[in-house]
Amino acid sequence: MKPKGTDPRILSLAAEVAKSPEQNVPVILLKLKEIINNTPFGSSELKKIKQDIYCYDLIRYCLLVLSQDCSRIQGGWATISQLTQILSHCCVGLEPGEDAEEFYNELLPSAAENFLILGRQLQTCFINAAKGEEKDELLHFFQIVTDSLFWLVGGHVQLIQNVLQSEHFLHLLQTDNVQIGSTVMNMVQNILQINSGDLLRIEAKTLHSILDEVIFKLLSTPSPVLRSTATKLLLLMAESHQEILILLRLSACYKGLRNLLNKQKPGIEFRHEFRQLISLLSPKVYQEVEEQKLHQAACLIQAYWKGFQTRKRLKKLPSAVITLQRNFRSKRAKILLKLKRQKEEEENRLQLQLERQRAMRIYREVRLNMLEIVHPGQVEKHNREIEEKSALIIQKHWRGYRERKNFHQQKPSLVEYKAAVTLQRAALKFLERCRMKKKQFAPWQGPRELTDAQRVELKQHVDDYVRRHPSSQMSDVASRELHSQAQERLQHYFMGRAPEDRAQQHREALKAQINTNIEQLMKAPTLKEAEGKEPELFLSRSRPVAATAKQAHLTTLKHIQAPWWKKLGEEAGDEVDVPKDELDIELGTLFIGGTKPP
Repeated sequence: MKPKGTDPRILSLAAEVAKSPEQNVPVILLKLKEIINNTPFGSSELKKIKQDIYCYDLIRYCLLVLSQDCSRIQGGWATISQLTQILSHCCVGLEPGEDAEEFYNELLPSAAENFLILGRQLQTCFINAAKGEEKDELLHFFQIVTDSLFWLVGGHVQLIQNVLQSEHFLHLLQTDNVQIGSTVMNMVQNILQINSGDLLRIEAKTLHSILDEVIFKLLSTPSPVLRSTATKLLLLMAESHQEILILLRLSACYKGLRNLLNKQKPGIEFRHEFRQLISLLSPKVYQEVEEQKLHQAACLIQAYWKGFQTRKRLKKLPSAVITLQRNFRSKRAKILLKLKRQKEEEENRLQLQLERQRAMRIYREVRLNMLEIVHPGQVEKHNREIEEKSALIIQKHWRGYRERKNFHQQKPSLVEYKAAVTLQRAALKFLERCRMKKKQFAPWQGPRELTDAQRVELKQHVDDYVRRHPSSQMSDVASRELHSQAQERLQHYFMGRAPEDRAQQHREALKAQINTNIEQLMKAPTLKEAEGKEPELFLSRSRPVAATAKQAHLTTLKHIQAPWWKKLGEEAGDEVDVPKDELDIELGTLFIGGTKPP
C-alpha cells in the first residue's frame, strides 16, 4: 500500500527508475543521496522519506544493482560505494510497518551479505592492481563499503551474528594485506564495542577461526599497525567475555600463547594494551578467582544434576516397583512352566516305558498261548515261521531306509538328469524349427534328375494306368450337338433369371415397407395423445392386414360389451369368434390404403 503525502522527489525518482533502461538505473539511484543529505538528520521528515523510499521499492533496486557485475555499472566502484552508503542510511532508522517480518528477516541479511561480497571483490581488485593510484582509490572504496556495513550493523544489532558467521567475512579477515586487514579488524572492533554479546552466540568453530586469525596477525605480522589493531581487538574480546579469556588461558589450542607474547617486542603505539593482554593471560592474577568461579559453577551444576536425578528416580519409583514385580512374576511363571514341562516329559517317558513293558508282556503271553495250542511237533516250525516273519519285517524296514537314503543321495543327479533332458528337448525343438525355416525359405532347385531305371519304371506305371483307364472317344458331330445343347440351357437360364431378380427385388421392397410400418407403430403415440392427422399415417394399403385389424378390433369390443356372466369361464388370452357376415358388412366401410371405397 502506497503512503499518502509522498515526497514528489521520491515519486519522480521512482517513475524515472521504472521508465529508464537497466544500465541507467544506478546513476539515477545516486540522486537519493542528495535527497537524504538535504534533509535534517533525525527529523521526522527524514523518517518519512525513508518510508517512501522503502514503499516504492527503491531499496530493493539498490540491492539488485549491488548484486550485479561491477563492469556493467556506469561509474564502476564509485557508483557502487555511494549506493552502499545510500542503502545503509535508508535502512537505519526505517520503520517498515506491515512488512516488518520481510524487512528484518530477508532484506537486512541480504544487504549485509551483499556488502561482504562487495568487500571481497574490492579486496581481489586491490590485490591485483598494479598502480599505486588505483590501489589508493580501491582502498578508499573498500573503506566506504566497510563503513556502510558498520553503519548498517550499528542500526540493526541483530545482524552482528550474521556478519560474524559469514564465510565472506572470514575471507576478508584472513587477508595478508596490511591495509585491508587493519580496516577489517577496526570494523570488527567497532562492532564489538556496540554489542559484544553476539560473539558468544556464533558457532564455536567460527569463534576459533576468528581468534586464530587475530592471534596469527598479532604474532607473525611485522607491520606495527596490524599488530596494534590485532592487540586491541584481542584485548577487547578477552575483557568483554570471561569465557574467551578462559579459552585463551586453558585451551590446548592456545597453550604457550603467553610465552610467545612475552618474547614479542611491542611498539610504542600499543605497548600499554600489549601489557594489559599479557597480564590478563597471567595465571597469578586470576588463578584463585577463576578456580573459585569454576568450583562454584561445578557445585551448582552438580546440585542441579543431583536434584534432577533424584526427582527422576522418585518419579520412576512406582513404575520401577511395578516393573520389578512383573519381571519377578514372569520369571517365576517361566520356572514353574519349565518344571511342569519336565514333569510332563518324565510322566510321558514312564508311560511309554510302561506301555512297552505291557506290550512285551502281552506279546509273550500270546506266544505262550500259541505254544500251548500248537502241537509239540510243530513248535520248531512255528518258531521258524515267526523268525522268518521277523526277519522279513526287519529286512523290509532296512531296505526302505536304504532306498530312501539312496534316493536322497541320487536326488541331485535326478534333478540334473531332468534338467539335461529339458535342455535337450528345447535344443532339438529349436534345431527342428531352424531346419523347417531353411526348407521353407530355401530357393527352388528344380526336379531331381531320374536315372534310367527310374524312367523305365515310371513309363511302365503310366502305360499300365492308360491300359486300365481307356479314354472315351467322341465324334465331331456328337461334340457339336453337345455344345448346342449347352448353349440352349445357358440361354434358358439367363432368360429365366430376370423375373426371379424382379421378384426378389419386390420381396425386399415389401420387407423394407413392413419394417418401416413396424417402426412407425412402435413409435406411435397412444390414442389419448394422438392429434390431427397422425392416425391417418397408420392406414394400411393391404386388404388382408386391414381385415385382420378390423377383426381384432371387433373382437375386443364384443368382449368388452359382453355381460359379466359370459366372462366367467374365459381367460385373458381366449379369442372371441366373430361371424363372417358381420365382418363383411364392416369391411364395406373400412378405409383401405388411405382411400374410402365408393
